Amino acid sequence: MAEDSKKVKHPFPPLYDENSQILILGSFPSVKSREVKFFYGHPQNRFWKVVADVFDEKIPETIEDKKSLILKNHLALWDVISECEITGSSDASIKNAKANDISKILKDSSIKKIIVNGKTAERLYIKYIEPITGIKAVVMPSTSPANAAWSLDRLIEAWADELI
Repeated sequence: MAEDSKKVKHPFPPLYDENSQILILGSFPSVKSREVKFFYGHPQNRFWKVVADVFDEKIPETIEDKKSLILKNHLALWDVISECEITGSSDASIKNAKANDISKILKDSSIKKIIVNGKTAERLYIKYIEPITGIKAVVMPSTSPANAAWSLDRLIEAWADELI
């Protein structure tokens, strides 16, 4: 039986501080991320492995370790969408989306570059946020396990070019 689409609000705040220089935007949190109330919560998502490897750090286990890894390396995390109708974790099912306002992050940090994690985040960013900010985002291959075409090594190499 197929899951029904349901209206969901983003359940946790952005992660950044005044030293954050690169803002990484996902599309919308997965079911697992919404459960744990933190970014890239699904154990099969390769985001934390990629970022840890790029900065030559150990893979963070706890939310506190993840926060530390991001802030220590002058990154910021947020998502393009604040609420939408979604079926499970399927980006392809996102409908009736409302965008997050990233103006506070841009004002209260040192963001020099915006990266979007995957094609859906890119499409949503171009539709909802770029017209307001005028800032072009760099699109990176998704760290989602659904992006099987990209090996972990290829992801690390591609992301390293933009994060370092």
